[in-house]
Amino acid sequence: MKFIDEVIIKVFAGDGGNGIASFRREKYEPMGGPSGGDGGRGGSVFFQADENLNTLIDYRFKKEHRAQRGENGRSSDQYGASGEDLYLKVPVGTVIKDSFTGQIFGDLTNHNDSVLVAKGGKGGLGNIHFKSSINRAPRQFTNGEPGEEFEIFLELKLIADIGLLGLPNAGKSSFIRKVSAATPKVADYPFTTLQPNLGVVKFDIDKSFVIADVPGLIEGASDGIGLGDKFLKHLSRTKLLLHLIDGMSEISGGNPIKDAEIIIKELEKYDSKLYEKPRWIVLNKIDLNYDAEELIKKIKLKFNWSDKIFVISAVTGSGCKELVNAIAQFLNDLKNG
Repeated sequence: MKFIDEVIIKVFAGDGGNGIASFRREKYEPMGGPSGGDGGRGGSVFFQADENLNTLIDYRFKKEHRAQRGENGRSSDQYGASGEDLYLKVPVGTVIKDSFTGQIFGDLTNHNDSVLVAKGGKGGLGNIHFKSSINRAPRQFTNGEPGEEFEIFLELKLIADIGLLGLPNAGKSSFIRKVSAATPKVADYPFTTLQPNLGVVKFDIDKSFVIADVPGLIEGASDGIGLGDKFLKHLSRTKLLLHLIDGMSEISGGNPIKDAEIIIKELEKYDSKLYEKPRWIVLNKIDLNYDAEELIKKIKLKFNWSDKIFVISAVTGSGCKELVNAIAQFLNDLKNG
């Protein structure tokens, strides 16, 4: 299934039904008087979060969504039925905005959360409401009010505890495969993830956390080059970022320090709030016979780095358990204040 995380649609609440003017014509009711009922209320439009959805693809092609109109009033004092409300299902983590003003209607972060977006119109009044001592046979009635309508911008932001950052081929997908049940595509060439992946990491019988892998950043991503900046928003809800670096790249002529610098600069240019999130460096692809101490010293010196640095191999699993345990402890400490 194609991953769609942004879409613009139009929603229309139902118009209210019209009131009517009618008069009683029953036998034995020669002076029956007015009997026109009110129109029904128009249906409203709601958005509701559904944990069984993970993409906005359902709204990619169907751009207009309408709630039901209220019924017109009827004779014999009968009111028209109200229109049915329309509930539009979206993935958990969807932000609903007015596409013109940017006003946020709701941020649905829990299953079954819902928000009213467009209110149905009130039903019109029948002529039974206009009877008075000087107007025994009123013919006045009112039409129903129009329902609200909006152009809506839907933006999905994945909900995960941990976010992975790194250049293409830094090993993010391999890492998420190793520590969770997620199965993103991996390869031994500079391949970048084309869509976000979520993995659930279990570290105890009944304890787990969610980790998000987004497409790799490249230099210039904050200026629109590549895919990475498009998906950085999916890291906005995370509590901790893991910055994966190919620790063995200098053996093949690369430069791990420069690789790290690219990500740090792009992150800072893209979003200062994201840049300020807690972030750990993870040196990946480290062979058992490789001494990473010198590289760690260079990183600390270059970036004045005082936070955690981990050394792992996502292929063999070396160091992964220690990293997962450290993440679990971090989240536990955060939860307990």
